[in-house]
This record gives sequence, C-alpha cells and structure tokens, in this order.
Amino acid sequence: MRFVQVWSGAGGPSNNWDNHTDIIKELPVIARSVDQPAAALLRDLHEKGLLADTLLVWSTEFGRQAVHAGGDRTRPQRGTSVGWLAGAGVKPGVAYGSSDDWSWRAADGKAYCYDLHATILHLMGIDHEKLTVRHDGTDRRLTDVSRPRHP
Repeated sequence: MRFVQVWSGAGGPSNNWDNHTDIIKELPVIARSVDQPAAALLRDLHEKGLLADTLLVWSTEFGRQAVHAGGDRTRPQRGTSVGWLAGAGVKPGVAYGSSDDWSWRAADGKAYCYDLHATILHLMGIDHEKLTVRHDGTDRRLTDVSRPRHP
C-alpha cells in the first residue's frame, strides 16, 4: 500500500491553505493553483482504471467561518469543516451534511473526525474496531474507543 500526502501550511500564515493573513487576496490564487491539478489527477486515475483502487481524501483540520476576524483574516471555526473523498468505492456526487447560513455550526448530518476515520479505514478494507493500540494502559483507536458503536 502506498501513501502520498500533499500538505499546504508549512510556509507559515500566508500563501497556503492554512492562511491567517490576507485571505481575500491570497485564497483565490491558492484555489486556482490546485483546482486544475486536482481535477487532472482525478481524470487521469479514472482514465487509467486506477481510481477504483485509489482513495483520495481532501480535508481540513477544521473549518473557517466566512466572517472576518479583523482585517482580511478569518476566524478558525471548529463547528464546521469541509472535505471530499473520491475513488475506492466512494459513490460519486454524494454530499453529506451542511452548515448553517453562517458556516458557524453543522446544521444537518453532523459527523465527527471519528466518523471520517472509520469511513476511510472501511474504504481501505480495515475494520476500525480491530485497529486498536494500547498506550499507557488504555486502548486507543482513530475512531475513539469511548464512543458507542453504531448498529
């Protein structure tokens, strides 16, 4: 199994996705820099028959509220987040959940990082309940041992 991570944020608070400076000026440039390459990657994988066996995950650590936090900066918003999955059996065109009108809180289809982790592991053929690591006398897993199991 191969794993490739493309990350934007190592350069500090500007000129990357983890932008904390002039988001109005910088975000359109950043979005344009990945829009066509991301589409080309999906198209190439599909045309070569590799998308069925390749999982693409596009995610953020948390959302950003659309309201400015002074100047051109946005405020971190842990009530919402955006991401997408493609390939590896993901049904194309399906959307799950929505935010309120201000992107402040989840309004419909609330999910947690544990749910995303369980979905990714499932798509990789891994039973999330069996991927448990004992650390300091406590069983830990990406899908949070303390939460009740879904039926």
